[in-house]
Amino acid sequence: MLNRIVLIGRLTADPELRFTQSGIAVATFTLAVDRNFKNAAGERETDFIDIVVWRQQAENCANYLSKGKLAAVDGSLRIRTYEAKDGSKRKAAEVVADNVRFLSPREGGAGGGNYQSASPVPEASPFGAGADMVGDDDLPF
Repeated sequence: MLNRIVLIGRLTADPELRFTQSGIAVATFTLAVDRNFKNAAGERETDFIDIVVWRQQAENCANYLSKGKLAAVDGSLRIRTYEAKDGSKRKAAEVVADNVRFLSPREGGAGGGNYQSASPVPEASPFGAGADMVGDDDLPF
């Protein structure tokens, strides 16, 4: 069985960072993702998808992402049930992120072409530890 979701969209608000009673960081945010097709009126519709991120990635998202920033999320769909204040049972769908990539340029970065990831570049990366990605200004064409 497979439960895998990959999304690219813009944050609708700054991530909200909280900590569990045991001190584990958890961040939530909503990603606005445009659909690939236009509706009958010729307009693109947008889906607003709730994202949950845990541990160090949660702290990185809270520190480096903000409203309007472009991000890619790789994770799995979770459906949870809860009881509303009126006693009725409700369901909520959310994506639990395994990996979040920051796709907007760093603010104040040289050339504006440096990108961030919620996960550090591994030592074994072909780009080397801590290597910056190539920006649009660095391309020869």
